[in-house]
Amino acid sequence: MYAIIETGGKQYQVKEGDVVFIEKLEAAAESKISFDKVIAVGKDDGLTVGAPFVAGAAVEATVLKNGKSKKITVFTYKAKKSEKRKMGHRQPYTQVKIEAIKA
Repeated sequence: MYAIIETGGKQYQVKEGDVVFIEKLEAAAESKISFDKVIAVGKDDGLTVGAPFVAGAAVEATVLKNGKSKKITVFTYKAKKSEKRKMGHRQPYTQVKIEAIKA
């Protein structure tokens, strides 16, 4: 069984036992969270699609840790204008483990 959930403006296909890196949530490590924006649930007998979300469906997860991803370098310039700017960025994330899918 799998589910497609929406969080942080993105959609993720998850199964029980998966470890997923999602946009940062305001949740402490080792806490339980529930995703109620379930777009679709796939079972052995077929696919259930919501309009826009599946009624009564939820995905239970445990927060493993909060952190920042690797640093990327952002460099912008304008040719022939001697205008340039160099910046770095580290995107915050929350690592969660999917415990159960309730359809």
